[in-house]
Amino acid sequence: MSRFLPLFLVGLAAAQLTSGTGPVAAQQPAAGRTPDFDALAEETTRRLAEYLRIRTVNPPGNETAGARWLQHVLRGEGIESEIFESSPGRGNLYARLRGNGKRRPIVLLSHIDVVPATASAWKVAPWAGKIHDGQVWGRGALDMKGMAIVELMTLIALERRGVPLSRDIILIANADEETGSTGAEWFAREKSELIRDAEFLINEGGSNQLGRDGKIEYYGVAVTEKLPYWLRLTVRGSPGHGSIPRPDNAAARLARALGRIGGHETPLQVTPPAAQFFRDLSTRESDPQRRRWLADPARALREPEGRRFFTSNLYFNALLRNTISVTVMQGSNKTNVIPPEASAELDVRLLPGTAPATFLAELRRVIADTTVEITPLRPDREASTSPLRGPLIDAIRETVQAMDPGALITTPMLAGYTDSYYYRALGIGAYGLDPFRVTEAEDQTVHGNDERVSLANIRFGVEFFYRVVERVAR
Repeated sequence: MSRFLPLFLVGLAAAQLTSGTGPVAAQQPAAGRTPDFDALAEETTRRLAEYLRIRTVNPPGNETAGARWLQHVLRGEGIESEIFESSPGRGNLYARLRGNGKRRPIVLLSHIDVVPATASAWKVAPWAGKIHDGQVWGRGALDMKGMAIVELMTLIALERRGVPLSRDIILIANADEETGSTGAEWFAREKSELIRDAEFLINEGGSNQLGRDGKIEYYGVAVTEKLPYWLRLTVRGSPGHGSIPRPDNAAARLARALGRIGGHETPLQVTPPAAQFFRDLSTRESDPQRRRWLADPARALREPEGRRFFTSNLYFNALLRNTISVTVMQGSNKTNVIPPEASAELDVRLLPGTAPATFLAELRRVIADTTVEITPLRPDREASTSPLRGPLIDAIRETVQAMDPGALITTPMLAGYTDSYYYRALGIGAYGLDPFRVTEAEDQTVHGNDERVSLANIRFGVEFFYRVVERVAR
């Protein structure tokens, strides 16, 4: 990789990264040759800068504008696509590159919407799509317009080169991932005939973990994710003046219920994906005691020190239990007024295999107060897990070993949530794969200020992602 990077950066500086919306002129190379990844990275950078300039802030979304831009680029390459609106202005793009049909299709998934940004807090305007200091800056550079453009350019590169494919490659860009995943939910429900035959899907959710020394610790391919099961607690009581305390004070009773929840530890559980993830980490652990715990987490959790090792790590702890975070609280808007009603919202994340009804029964037992109403804010669903082995995992492993020999590949559970859930529900093996290797500082810009992706990451990402898709789709 390093022998290509200086040439790539020099090429970018010389080109000044001029923007254009028409197709990029390119010779059609022979299918058997390796693509010019330097040139592909330069083009990917230009396209990403353009895409970042399209404001698809959610709310309101305006994803149709982004979908039309993607469609325009695809049309310039002779690739037909369709746009379906899940609601007015909320466009979802669908395109399909045909193979010979010997194997089932693979889906490359992204979302078009991005979260808001406070321009005054940024060093570079969040909607300028500016290339500065060796990085592309803009809201969505990492979440997830950067990956979307890598997917787009992978599809285009395969088409240009005339690579013989045994699978169709489907490109989907959904609306509204950031506030409710309504675009993916609608698409999976209303347009399932377009994708039901797919075998694999690649989406965000992967994690290529860099250590403090800047060296890669592991490439993480997400095979499952915890399911959000948001709840609202409501307590009603007699309102009145704060100078006259009341025994049925709604805010006080809600506080007692929240106190019980905060003091409750949900049971520790070792799911198969978590067990595999910890076993993989054990192969790189130098401390004998920690290596033993990681190799057999179920046994370690029966030991006080082993239990402390796992639960003191916030991420490990979240992978081993259903979690509850108190987030929203509402009561009186005046200090001297006892409210007639008080409420709180809980961000609950359930492990795969946990039925919402079972968790809800446990929560009612913990609260132990029948006057506390519990209202689910999301439908009752259960998380599912994609296979831990198979052709796509093999393609990722082979690509990593070719580009970063000796690196660890593992399959962590995602503590967060993505659109993959709705496609797993159709029987598609959905996997989170990150084309980039970001530092902790860069990762903190996601949903924060100064979001950006480095040119070096783009150069790595286009080659990495292309090689994975070509391997599994040939």
